[in-house]
Amino acid sequence: MWSDPIADMLTRIRNGIRIRRRRVAVPASKLKVGIAQVLKDEGYIEGYDVVADARQGTLRIDLKYGPRGEEIIHTIERGSRPGRRVYRRVEELPRVLDGLGIAIVSTSQGVLSDRRCRECNVGGELLCTVY
Repeated sequence: MWSDPIADMLTRIRNGIRIRRRRVAVPASKLKVGIAQVLKDEGYIEGYDVVADARQGTLRIDLKYGPRGEEIIHTIERGSRPGRRVYRRVEELPRVLDGLGIAIVSTSQGVLSDRRCRECNVGGELLCTVY
């Protein structure tokens, strides 16, 4: 049993990029699918799919690399943790590398990027930052 399944997902992505894998597999949940959807919408991953099995299912994430094999995701860091939740109002959301990166936020309207949060004028729990 993991105490932080989101950190486990981010670590699997980080390790997969480090060894140049095309695909990583993570136990599925609605929150993890939401994070994968934001990463896909923002262009950090190729895509994802959920494979149903007898248990909770598996989320397969297709990692993305540049034309010469360079990494698209350089850093992916956890924001809020089980021991210390981090909530931000829309005005307090970080601008990661002045807009070159994204912050992924869990809001009342679902999991959104910081750009969508500013468009919808909604804050929430800061899950992670990606650049």
